[in-house]
Amino acid sequence: MKSIEAAPRKPADRPDGKDPLKRAAAAAWRCLKRCAPLLLALALLALTGCAAARKGGPYSIYLISKSTSTEFWKSVFAGANAAKSEYNVDLTILGPETEEDYEEQNAYIRQAVAAGADAIVFSAISYTGNAQAIDEAVAAGVRVVIIDCDVDSDGVSVRIGTDNVAAGRMTGAAAVDTAADEIVVGIVNCFVETRNCQERESGLREALSGNARVKDIYVVNVPTDAQKAKLAAEQLIREHPEINVLVGFNEPLAVGVAEAVDELGLSGQVRAISFDTNMRCIELMQTDAVGALIVQNPYAMGYLGVEKAWQVLQGKKFDAHELIDTATQIVTKENMFTMESQKALFSFS
Repeated sequence: MKSIEAAPRKPADRPDGKDPLKRAAAAAWRCLKRCAPLLLALALLALTGCAAARKGGPYSIYLISKSTSTEFWKSVFAGANAAKSEYNVDLTILGPETEEDYEEQNAYIRQAVAAGADAIVFSAISYTGNAQAIDEAVAAGVRVVIIDCDVDSDGVSVRIGTDNVAAGRMTGAAAVDTAADEIVVGIVNCFVETRNCQERESGLREALSGNARVKDIYVVNVPTDAQKAKLAAEQLIREHPEINVLVGFNEPLAVGVAEAVDELGLSGQVRAISFDTNMRCIELMQTDAVGALIVQNPYAMGYLGVEKAWQVLQGKKFDAHELIDTATQIVTKENMFTMESQKALFSFS
């Protein structure tokens, strides 16, 4: 059916004889006069909001790590800086020289609060020793996001990192992945107040529990330092020459146990199981000094730490009792050149 358009009316056809355009203009002017006060108020509010945003600037986020020198933490910082650019925040990175100096971390926490930080992304050296400083920061209105290593505080907004008990179980699986009839494990672990390494040891013991091939487990705790870990591993082997699996639960300890096996000429006889992706451990895996690497994702920890801090400051809620797991995998000499393993080993680059 063909549509028929109505012919437009002439001005004289209007009931009042006025031009429709002039009527519309007059109506618009009357509306403008009525709405002028409201429009002015909205304009002033917009200008005030813009000025406040410029005055306040981006969120200030502090990342306080356990160290600043290892490849693990450099990868964390790379992820954090990527999120800094993505979310347009001011990021300050601080960390002590050693992974035992929780008092220096506490001083950094208080420094961040005094500087007006909006959020702190934090990895605790001491589960209990850092707790009071974190509680004080939360009481001052600072939001806290935990990465890598937990702290004994109910004020934490988000927890991000490795499922350390599961990573310990992975270590146990790697330990028994051998043809040896009997397995004797030596553990070089860190400061007993460092939560993540203790959880890894717990997971390892859980995985080995009840395995008839596992005859003994020996443990020594040392500062998180590769040279000290190497000396401790060598002493452990001299005292217990039956050890045929040696475990280091973080990057410096991992380097220490791997170099102990290498320098004692025990490659192929004692298998080091090392955490993280230090290049020395990757090299020694090719000579059989290292039997397996338990590879975390520090880049993701750094990125997600800053991202979740920003989201918390924007009002997003998280269940602080649920860990945001950044995933962990086992890399061995047999699978190290697969695409998946290469991405895990060299995520920083």
